[in-house]
Amino acid sequence: MTKPNVVLICVDQWRGDCLSAEGHPVVRTPYLDALAERGVRFRNAYSATPTCVPARMALMTGLAQEHHRRTGYTDGVDFDITQTLPRAFSQEGYQTQAIGKMHYAPERVRIGFDDVILHDGYLHHSRRRERDPRFYDDYLSWLRAQAGVSAVEDYIENGVNCNSVVARSWDKEERLHPTNWVVTQAEEWLYRRDPTCPFFLYLSFHRPHAPYDPPAWAFEQYLDEGDHEPPIGDWADEFSHWRNDRLPDANVARYDQRTMNRARAGYYGHISHIDQQISRFLDILGEFGVADDTYILFTSDHGDMLGDHGMWRKGYPYEGSARVPMILAGPTISAQQRNDDIVELRDIMPTLLGCAGVPIPEGLDGRDLREIVGTRESAPWRAAPSSRGADASPVASGPRTAPGTEDPHLHGEHAALGQSMQWIRVDRWKYVWLSENGHEQLFDLLADPQELHDLSADPDASAALVACRARLIGDLRGRPEGFVSGGALVAGRPVQSLLERPHARVE
Repeated sequence: MTKPNVVLICVDQWRGDCLSAEGHPVVRTPYLDALAERGVRFRNAYSATPTCVPARMALMTGLAQEHHRRTGYTDGVDFDITQTLPRAFSQEGYQTQAIGKMHYAPERVRIGFDDVILHDGYLHHSRRRERDPRFYDDYLSWLRAQAGVSAVEDYIENGVNCNSVVARSWDKEERLHPTNWVVTQAEEWLYRRDPTCPFFLYLSFHRPHAPYDPPAWAFEQYLDEGDHEPPIGDWADEFSHWRNDRLPDANVARYDQRTMNRARAGYYGHISHIDQQISRFLDILGEFGVADDTYILFTSDHGDMLGDHGMWRKGYPYEGSARVPMILAGPTISAQQRNDDIVELRDIMPTLLGCAGVPIPEGLDGRDLREIVGTRESAPWRAAPSSRGADASPVASGPRTAPGTEDPHLHGEHAALGQSMQWIRVDRWKYVWLSENGHEQLFDLLADPQELHDLSADPDASAALVACRARLIGDLRGRPEGFVSGGALVAGRPVQSLLERPHARVE
């Protein structure tokens, strides 16, 4: 039996609600919506450590942060996990290729891929004038070799900045945009691949991460959508001491209406641009005659707060930052499914290996999501359907009760704004604990999907608060920071790196 091909498409900083299939009121993603109709859309997919470096460790290792040991954003830390998603495919005879953003160290580390073609965006760690960009950026080298382009051309000449809310349209031909480049490189690779073996292809787009510089058509279509009114929770003053409206790359700010409108147009414009380039790639797969034999999983490493609660960028436990899109389609995945289970980036490795019939290594923290989605009769395995129907709410319905002791939960965290932001996602609830001052937050995501109302002081939600807190205490017990002592959470402890701990669960 011929093994199927597998394509993993990862974008950077794409919010989980930014699909028109999710009912977004502004952004339109017709081609990703069509992909979702062919398979399953996971409506509660999360990035447990929502910035690039730790999220991409989970993506490629199948491990939780306690075991890949990245709990914050730190550049330049060497990749040190042996068992990876591409290596598992390679060991079973797959040709493996990565194109686009990797964000591992050192930059040329292949982590098990046969080859890597790189564009990580503007990485401060890499962009030093004494270094030749050919060491770390294949896109820039390609750009300077194109007809009509100078030998000193750069993608940062417009000065917009890689984390700024300042937005403008792309200043070069659209074919030269990094988003187009990823698909162009994939097309070229498909000509060169070995046709005698299956392939695992990783397409990794740097956008919709800032700079917000999509092509003019994509930018302009969202400029007239009216004023951007981000949700502001009754708890948002928690971070007011970090607020700085003068900085274009602030973590916390309340920008003027025009700036917010243009930032939204730039961000949504990137999404529409990527959506069309994914359509281009899917057509290319069909022209090469491999579309019907290929599994495709689309996701993002994390989201973007985009002004929600006065916050920007990522690294936070809130939905704009931590929730991501996730779509899976392929030869044995039943169509038109919407799954409401809580899933995470660590689940992608075992799921894709399982789809391909490749042995799943022991010791992974992720689970094979084939167990919770419907499959076609031709599948070599039988998966149990989701416990919630296709038209169910994104989280459990019914009265506001505490989560049961058997309900699975997700533990997320990230070091940001001078502290560790810890969170639990279970059933309809999200619980947040801030290590700096010990403040707790509790959100009922069924009744309040935009996290407008903190229920931590609501007597009617006290049982849920206690249950969620107990889960976090259990997950943090024994950690070196000392966040738990005497069976209780302890605030004010310094944030420590887990990188000095051995990765004992990985061979």
